[in-house]
Amino acid sequence: MTTTQSHLLLPRHSLFQNPKTHRSIPKSRLAITSQQLIHGRKLRAAVIGGGPAGSSAAEALSLGGVETFLIERSPAGAKPCGGAIPLCMLDEFSIPLDLIDRKVTQMKIISPSNLTVDFGKTLKPHEYIAMLRREVLDSYLRSRAESNGTNLVTALFTHLETPDSAQAPYIVHYNINGSKHSMEVDVVVGADGANSRVAKSIGAGNYNYAIAFQERIKLSDEKMQYYENLAEMYVGNDISPDFYGWVFPKCDHVAVGTGTVSSKQDIKLFQRGVRDRVRNKIHGGKVIKVEAHPIPEHPRPRRVIGRVALVGDSAGYVTKCSGEGIYFAAKSGRMCGEAIVKASMNGKRMINEEDLKREYLKKWDGEYITTFRFLDLLQKVFYGSNAGREALVELCGDEYVQRMTFESYLYKKIAVGDRWEDVKMMFNTFGSLIRARILKREIEKLVV
Repeated sequence: MTTTQSHLLLPRHSLFQNPKTHRSIPKSRLAITSQQLIHGRKLRAAVIGGGPAGSSAAEALSLGGVETFLIERSPAGAKPCGGAIPLCMLDEFSIPLDLIDRKVTQMKIISPSNLTVDFGKTLKPHEYIAMLRREVLDSYLRSRAESNGTNLVTALFTHLETPDSAQAPYIVHYNINGSKHSMEVDVVVGADGANSRVAKSIGAGNYNYAIAFQERIKLSDEKMQYYENLAEMYVGNDISPDFYGWVFPKCDHVAVGTGTVSSKQDIKLFQRGVRDRVRNKIHGGKVIKVEAHPIPEHPRPRRVIGRVALVGDSAGYVTKCSGEGIYFAAKSGRMCGEAIVKASMNGKRMINEEDLKREYLKKWDGEYITTFRFLDLLQKVFYGSNAGREALVELCGDEYVQRMTFESYLYKKIAVGDRWEDVKMMFNTFGSLIRARILKREIEKLVV
């Protein structure tokens, strides 16, 4: 038999007491005594989901004076993820260097015909792509948020009750070891992934999603030496009809995986395709973990409704073409948390939907929507056929293309190019696409 508890402006230590030892406090305790200012307490926020998005939001809220609760179902769990983060994230989010498993300075991209291009020739001596395990990164960010005042609640979020008036509280329902609990809050941040229950609770709309499948494979020291600072990307219909496969190095193993949007039911078939391509390099390796997870393909139709904001995968912030999501998750979480702090005057004032749209959504779209749209276009051009993939790999051999790509990726700023080089790159793109289609026809003749 389960019990029910409501956490309503309780002292921090009482959150984890036996629910039978105290009475629920009436909901009226969260009532606002004026139209704007909150009296006798601080603005109260619940962040649902303890990944990079949720932890970054919770930390920003706590540091800004907002009473914050971070609800995470499984702190020991980890989302299937390549684990690559850009160089700028280390400084921007103060990520300790000892969390990094590998510093990738070499990257190879392999075409359907096995054309291999070294994609890292323009990296400067101090530049690299950091490879981390999500369980290590996520745990660190959660712990830091907690040390800065966030109340961490290990629980399964079940659903959200929305208020019937502009200033009434939201009621967050969750489950701890079979026991039902609830708490009243003023603001909710949904950071609970692609299958976000927060998004469903507020009717934020659906989006297409990819399935990422990954195996962690422990290799011998000799074979692991090959991947010491090397990451590989594979493209082709045998790997995925609309994405790519990867081999990313970790501390003592490699992550081997792939993803797809259009043929999710065939994901294991595509995973075999990746393994076939790297057979000799991983021969004798032992699979130590198998993971699968949905990844959003574009932002949700609505990301702010009332006093609820979506961030990270819940909002759909994963880039096409590259599938990058960690940085954008953490960045959106922090931006949302800081927006709430600013609009609420450090937790002293009630906020509304317009505050969230102005301080969070408008700023996010202004900074990143162009990047998302551009990468969406690239995926449509280059990932739709093997001919396009051959052209993509050929283009990646161009040092100007590499420099522009890495400057944009590593520092999350639009790289400043050279007009003449940009014109040459455009003509090279057309040339690569034409040559790739010729190559495709020749391969088809050989198959026949």
